[in-house]
Amino acid sequence: MVKSCIRVYANQAQIDDCKQSIEDVSASVTRISKALNLAGNEVRLKILFLLDKESQMCPCDLSDVLGMTVPAISQHLKKLKEAGIVKYEKIGQTVFYSLAESNSHILNPIFNLLASEKQLAI
Repeated sequence: MVKSCIRVYANQAQIDDCKQSIEDVSASVTRISKALNLAGNEVRLKILFLLDKESQMCPCDLSDVLGMTVPAISQHLKKLKEAGIVKYEKIGQTVFYSLAESNSHILNPIFNLLASEKQLAI
C-alpha cells in the first residue's frame, strides 16, 4: 500500500486558506465536538431531548421517565453541566436542569430530526 501523495502539484493557496479556516473555527469545533460527543450517548441524548421538550426537569423526574436511578441520571447531568450543555437552578430543596442557551443552535437540529423521525414512524 502506497502511503505517499501522488498529486502533480500542491495548491499552496488552497492549503493556506484551509489552514486559516481551520484556525478560525478551532474554538467552535472544539465546543461543538464536545457537545456532540456527549450527546452521542443514548441516555444523555434522551435527557437533552426531554430538557428541550419540557424546558426544565429535576433528576427525580428524569429518573422516573427513563427508568433509571437518580444517581445514574445525576452522573449524566454532571457531565453535561461540566461541559456547559446544561445549567441548573436550585429552588428550595429541588434542583432543576435546563439546556444552556449557548448550545441550543448545536442541538436544535438533532431535536428536530428526532421529532421528524417520530412523525415518520406514525
